[in-house]
Amino acid sequence: MDTYHAGLYLHIPICRSKCPYCDFYSLRASQGVEEKYLSALINKIKSLSRIYYNSFNSVYIGGGTPSVLGTQALSEIIKSVKDSFPIENDSEITVECNPFDAQKDDFDFELLAMAGVNRISMGMQSANDSERRTLGRLSNTSMVGKAVKRAQAAGIQNISLDLMLAIPDQTADTLKKSIDFCVETEAKHISAYLLKIEENTKFYQMRNSLNLPNEDAACNLYFTACDELEKAGYMQYEISNFAKAGFESRHNLKYWNCDEYLGIGPSAHSFWNKKRFYYERDIEKFISGNDPIDDGDGGSFEEYAMLRLRLTDGLIFDDVLKRFGHGIPEFMLDKARLFEKNGLTKVTPDRIALTREGFLVSNAIIAELL
Repeated sequence: MDTYHAGLYLHIPICRSKCPYCDFYSLRASQGVEEKYLSALINKIKSLSRIYYNSFNSVYIGGGTPSVLGTQALSEIIKSVKDSFPIENDSEITVECNPFDAQKDDFDFELLAMAGVNRISMGMQSANDSERRTLGRLSNTSMVGKAVKRAQAAGIQNISLDLMLAIPDQTADTLKKSIDFCVETEAKHISAYLLKIEENTKFYQMRNSLNLPNEDAACNLYFTACDELEKAGYMQYEISNFAKAGFESRHNLKYWNCDEYLGIGPSAHSFWNKKRFYYERDIEKFISGNDPIDDGDGGSFEEYAMLRLRLTDGLIFDDVLKRFGHGIPEFMLDKARLFEKNGLTKVTPDRIALTREGFLVSNAIIAELL
């Protein structure tokens, strides 16, 4: 595989507070842990440079809440990356930010821009303040707007906003208000995720008291989001992702294209040289210098097909032939044609793709196809 297209992911497992819906690995911020983790992360980056010396063209700092560390620490991390790995000049360098941190005057977007950051992923979730409070967000909608403007004023125009669907008390009208807000900010990318109640979350404990939309209403909210975003020029390219032309997430596309990426930090996963591996969800073990855990082989046709079918482009026959030396199995085409009769897939002379309706039941369809 051509590692020129590899991506680098750095996990910051620290948050100011834990959101009630979130199951990602993170801990509450405390000065001692932040400093020890920053040092351990930079040391790990330097040590891995002797092993992973091929070029990267995307760097993604995610979490957790990277912005909790502050812009000086984030700039130090990016500098260590550039000093340790060959980073292409046109690389996409993304930092996830909480608007609560990013709207503050001492959060120095200019410093991030000078370090090479050219994309910000902002955890908005909703532009309705009552919905934001339910989701445990610390900032209000005006703070989100201020944070976006501050990033843009520093020259970082590629802004992605997160939007959650089917959250407690959400209606089509409140969803449209959130989408209108996204449009007004001139964000380039929107990630619109259906809420999933995960076991290890506060929402799971509260699940019987949450005023959640039923399955039909959740589906309608998804269709509303797709329609409204596309009307505003954000074209859907993946189940939950929409972008202005040319602003699709280069880094996340690596996951769905089954390209190589290196993940560093507790809970971070990697796919490299047809092998998968990951770090344990344990910050102390990472600080102590633990090695990643082998997770077996990766990159099979089945895995590639499963990931590619998340994209609106679907599974392209020529790409499969180039990559694996064989076409699409006949049984898979037959099943896809059966789903097509129910409006869940599209089968054309060059590809299989899921429809918007198919995306809502993608796990079941992909399992059947494979």
